[in-house]
Amino acid sequence: MYKRTVITAFLLLFVLNVSAQKKLNFVEVDTTSFQLFQQQQWQELIDYSAEARKQGIDFFYLEARTGIALFNLGKYRTASEWFLKAYKNDQQFEWLQEYLYYSLVYSGRKSEATKLAKSFSDGMKSKIGFKKSKLLTAALEVGYNFNSDFDHLTTLDLSKEANVNDDYGEAFFSKNYHFESFDLSHQIVPGFSLTHSITYLQSTFEQSVDWGTKTTFSAKTKQLQYFINPHIVLGQKTHLSPALSVIWGNTSYSLGGLDNTMNPIFSEVNNKFSDYVFSTSVWSHFGSFSPGAEVNFANIFDETFTQLSAWVTYYPYSNANLYFTPRAYFKASSEKSFSYNTFGVSAGAQLGMVHLHGQYLIGDMESFVEAAGYIVSNIPGKSNHKFTGSIYVPIFRNGQFVFRYINQDVEEKYRVYVAGVESNSINYNFTKHTFTGGISWSF
Repeated sequence: MYKRTVITAFLLLFVLNVSAQKKLNFVEVDTTSFQLFQQQQWQELIDYSAEARKQGIDFFYLEARTGIALFNLGKYRTASEWFLKAYKNDQQFEWLQEYLYYSLVYSGRKSEATKLAKSFSDGMKSKIGFKKSKLLTAALEVGYNFNSDFDHLTTLDLSKEANVNDDYGEAFFSKNYHFESFDLSHQIVPGFSLTHSITYLQSTFEQSVDWGTKTTFSAKTKQLQYFINPHIVLGQKTHLSPALSVIWGNTSYSLGGLDNTMNPIFSEVNNKFSDYVFSTSVWSHFGSFSPGAEVNFANIFDETFTQLSAWVTYYPYSNANLYFTPRAYFKASSEKSFSYNTFGVSAGAQLGMVHLHGQYLIGDMESFVEAAGYIVSNIPGKSNHKFTGSIYVPIFRNGQFVFRYINQDVEEKYRVYVAGVESNSINYNFTKHTFTGGISWSF
């Protein structure tokens, strides 16, 4: 009995002693956190700071030391949160200004860093090369696309499958296209930038007409797209980005008719078209997560629709070296209310000097809008799957080369007309392959 009492008393004293040790005070936290900082024991400093905050102890230097510890471990996104808290309390220290600036830059958030830098000291502004307005980037990209199933499609007897008989059957088989795009981005004032882009695209089709006999023609589409995209940083880390894409061009093809003797004749027709997409995106940053949402108002092929999307980007290492972005799209038109239509997931990784990025989309992508209206699927048909892979390699001074590959399935229609009115159609599928290359410069 005595032995059991002694053991119980010993355990009680041990628990009370441990509890007493865990009760921290301001002086102890300041002293211990500074010692861990001097010894560069970064993870221990982070853990100790977290324990101090659980007990209600926090102050400027503890916030700054936590940020520096995270910065030295490469966790720039989380580090920036602590630097922002410390900077809110005291903005006079140049060392804090520098840590804050580069934690945001290394997180891929240079627009936020530049906006904050306008309140930095003159010495720090000079050190980081701060300018109120400047060119940001210029980029040139060219691409070529081809239909890998073109030869197979042109051998199919779709007229028999669609029971054309004496009616008018027609298909436009996509053959290839090329495009050239030039982008320019410049900072108007810190926290407000503007991006412009002009793109020329020319598509070639084989028009196949079954009207008594099978006749083929060459059809072309020439298209221009102008894209303008303001980017505004609201407060410290909220981003607002409206955008407008205006698309116009003409399509040339052959149209069948009857001459005075009721024999079929064909004449070339040129139709002009114009589409537009207006978008507004908003997103923010919370440690290792960046949620966002976008709304698109568009008119494509004379059909007006609205598209909503929402996403969240996750940075598992709290930096820009690896990230994942799932994204869901919803669409509404005059015929139906909002409903889910597409899901996408993208990911990126930094491997040494090379950056890799990939995206996969699955769903009903008809008149589909991506990237604030910069990428618009105004193809005649629709797509259910799309994969994009990109590799970025630094070249020259402040230069970067990009190579992309895009694989996309497309579903289009062979249409049958009676007296100029569509009476029947059948679907056919093919795969498009796109290769692009480009160079960008940062200023």
